[in-house]
Amino acid sequence: MSININLLPWREARREKRTRGFYGVVGLMLLAGIALGLGVSQLYQQQLSAQEQRNAYITQNIERLNNEIADVQRYQQTAARLGEQLTLFQTLQAERVSTVQLFNDIAASVVDGVVYQHLTRSGEQVSFSAIAGSERQVSEQLRQIASMPGLGVPLLSEVASGQDGNSRVFQFEVVQSSVVDARDSEEAP
Repeated sequence: MSININLLPWREARREKRTRGFYGVVGLMLLAGIALGLGVSQLYQQQLSAQEQRNAYITQNIERLNNEIADVQRYQQTAARLGEQLTLFQTLQAERVSTVQLFNDIAASVVDGVVYQHLTRSGEQVSFSAIAGSERQVSEQLRQIASMPGLGVPLLSEVASGQDGNSRVFQFEVVQSSVVDARDSEEAP
């Protein structure tokens, strides 16, 4: 007796069940992959959005700092101009004091009979042109100039007879020392 058992439908059902299980797992994996991809994409999108916000914040601060730098540069330029003006005012003040000191020294040193005709100053170099009644008055005037604390030793450049024949026209140059130097020399003795 032989019994024939046909296992083919059972195998076929099992194979179908396994194939359906395989496709189910593949489908689940596909859904898990898509979900994971969407999750990673969403994470990257959030990171990108956060980075764009940081970039916008940095750009805003850079613009603000550039404006502040421009303001500081304008302030520095204004301060430099004011410094130049202050230096100019100080120079003018020093020249004013120097000019007053020069005329005070000249007025204090004038010898009777000497008349100044022309005075020119270039920096500290002062040139004089004067008329004196005699050679003695010319010598005395030069000694008086040399004795003034704000003036250096005069350098006589020319002596000529005046138009009337008796007077002497003379020219000399002298270096004016600064007011501070003159005050220091006055206080020293």
